[in-house]
Amino acid sequence: MAKTLETQRLRRPLVLTHDPASALFQRGHAAAAESRRLARLQRVRRALQLSFFLLFLSAPALNLLRFDLTETQLWVLGWRWSLGIDALVRGETTSTQAALSIMLRGILPAVLFVAAFMTVAYRYGRLYCGWLCPHFSLVETLNDLLHRASGKLSLWDRHTTPMGARQPQRRWWPLFFVSCAFFGFLWAITLLTYLLPPAQVWGNLVQGSLTPNQARFIAIGSTIFTLEFLFARHLFCRFGCAVGLFQSLAWMANPKGLVISFDRSRARDCRSCSTHKAPGGAACDHACPMRLTPRNIKRLMFACVQCGQCITECESSSAAQQRQPNLEWTVGLDALRETLRQRREP
Repeated sequence: MAKTLETQRLRRPLVLTHDPASALFQRGHAAAAESRRLARLQRVRRALQLSFFLLFLSAPALNLLRFDLTETQLWVLGWRWSLGIDALVRGETTSTQAALSIMLRGILPAVLFVAAFMTVAYRYGRLYCGWLCPHFSLVETLNDLLHRASGKLSLWDRHTTPMGARQPQRRWWPLFFVSCAFFGFLWAITLLTYLLPPAQVWGNLVQGSLTPNQARFIAIGSTIFTLEFLFARHLFCRFGCAVGLFQSLAWMANPKGLVISFDRSRARDCRSCSTHKAPGGAACDHACPMRLTPRNIKRLMFACVQCGQCITECESSSAAQQRQPNLEWTVGLDALRETLRQRREP
């Protein structure tokens, strides 16, 4: 009998007491930890952008990648990259050897590079744009300067975009215009060094002895880039960049690709959204440098660069209120479920 009672006691279901205060504390602690993790992720993203920006500027001088028009010579990672056509013309090699050289040194590397790039885009979308692209890093920087000057993120905006206690100050206007002109000039010079010897270009510039063609290239390029930085920064990224377009097309073809999902069952929580950057709500909308609405369905997020700033802001607001965020990255089967759910909705 004692053994039977002991067996019944052991088989009795275990009743756990639920402490609301403890559960609330745990949720708040987890939300705060996730908010710190996303903040660190944004710092990593900015560091990668800065590193790639410096690499973009220094690559021609280091012969990492440039095509010298004066020598008709491609430089890759410090090596002269030749397809063997010149050797064929000089009679130093056979046509079969030249064809094999073109295949191995030209076509195969190009195919592998494009395949690798598009594979990443198929899985993760415009990851290059949001995490590496030098132009997009300038978009974010100039957007911030313009907002400090006018309270807007674009000269085409009809209304201001509030960001915390920041008030527009006219003293930022000169810095914004000078920055657009400086980066436009730097962009033109850098592109020219990808086509001509960098030492020659910079030497002629410093000595004031640019050739007529060099001067025309720099003048026209500086004007075009300055106007683009002034009026069409994110517009170029959304509608004019071929690299971004092909990444988006590959991403849209993959229903399992990385996507920002929005928990519509808790959409009412967005009414209490508030961060130091957007005390009036809609923090995710204000955070997006591409001027998208992150809570939209995937097909309306065609130009999303996966920078994650909307998720960081949503997490910040949710952590302050000790609840789960409504925005998160999903990939694989979770992304597929999100895509199918969006298709079922009107």
